[in-house]
Amino acid sequence: MRVAIVTESFPPDINGVAHCTLQTADHLHRRGHHPLVIAPAGPPGGPPPATAGGPPESQGELDRSHPYPVVRIPSLPLPGYPQVRVALPSRKLAAAITSHHSDVVHLASPFVLGARGMTAALRLRIPALAVYQTDLGSYARTYLGAGENAAWRRIRAVHTAADRTLAPSTASARDLEEHGVPRIRLWPRGVDTERFHPSRRDPELRRSLAPGGELIVGYIGRLAPEKNVELLAPLSQLPGVQVVVVGDGPSEPALRAAMPRARFLGRRTGNDLARVFASLDVFAHTGPQETFCQTVQEAQASGVPVVAPAAGGPLDLIDHGRTGLLVPPGDATEVTDAVSLLSADAKLRAALGHAGREAVEGRTWAAIGDQLIDHYTEVLAARTAVAA
Repeated sequence: MRVAIVTESFPPDINGVAHCTLQTADHLHRRGHHPLVIAPAGPPGGPPPATAGGPPESQGELDRSHPYPVVRIPSLPLPGYPQVRVALPSRKLAAAITSHHSDVVHLASPFVLGARGMTAALRLRIPALAVYQTDLGSYARTYLGAGENAAWRRIRAVHTAADRTLAPSTASARDLEEHGVPRIRLWPRGVDTERFHPSRRDPELRRSLAPGGELIVGYIGRLAPEKNVELLAPLSQLPGVQVVVVGDGPSEPALRAAMPRARFLGRRTGNDLARVFASLDVFAHTGPQETFCQTVQEAQASGVPVVAPAAGGPLDLIDHGRTGLLVPPGDATEVTDAVSLLSADAKLRAALGHAGREAVEGRTWAAIGDQLIDHYTEVLAARTAVAA
């Protein structure tokens, strides 16, 4: 099967869309399929992508760091959030899909580049799946103070045109249904249960972070307004607690000022990130706008008890009192109380961590990737049946 994946983000970007797209393309390649990734180009001054003649490489800049073609479309930084790149209009997208002879188009969190990918799929009469991953309506409200309805009109238009929309959680599926999006199916996210594992707990790292033996409470993710990391400020002032923050983003200066006792470790990736996860005593997620929340799964795979908002994706991932603790969204007192409960009860921490690990052991990227291939196959069969 030849699959064109049009994504709003791809590594070296570090976010949920980029990571899921990478795992998807890698899995398709391992299963003997032929993925093509089309993504925004990075900022000027980065490593120049190699180029070569012949399709699909001749249709755009080719990133040769993967075992399948990755075509980069020129982009600009999002105003106020330069880590996010927005692709510019380009004929390279449709040309790349045409040269690739794609059987299906996979739209990863479509909004700008993905909307153009949907237009190309319609014009070329290729079936398309749209994967909903980002609550862009809430982002518009958070960053612009307006535009939520306009964002949902855009989302609805793109997803309604797709043959199938894949939602990562029951909460996001409900949001899509309430906004008039048809043909929705659930497709969750996988987790690397070998990389994220309790065995990566590092006593030396723990001593360096909490030399007094404090309870280590970590947040890992983007440092941006919608993540509400400031809810950890009261917690960071408690004696016997060491808050650790991993990630970067536009909110970092304000968070450093609000939590002077917290340890900010910057961006971490790969095995280094897994080592940090496993070395925590508690993982605290604070953002209420997660369509899935991959970091909750990674903490659970690491055997770390989780505290997260009772909203969005975490509702599917956490069985309250068994695999983690859910708290009312946006309530710093409830976050502090939940962590205090775990701080006082080592047996509860161990039980939640063990149950969380058990809950995710079957959610490998291979299993989730095979589910996606089944979705492709069903959409292709339905399109063929209609044509017949």
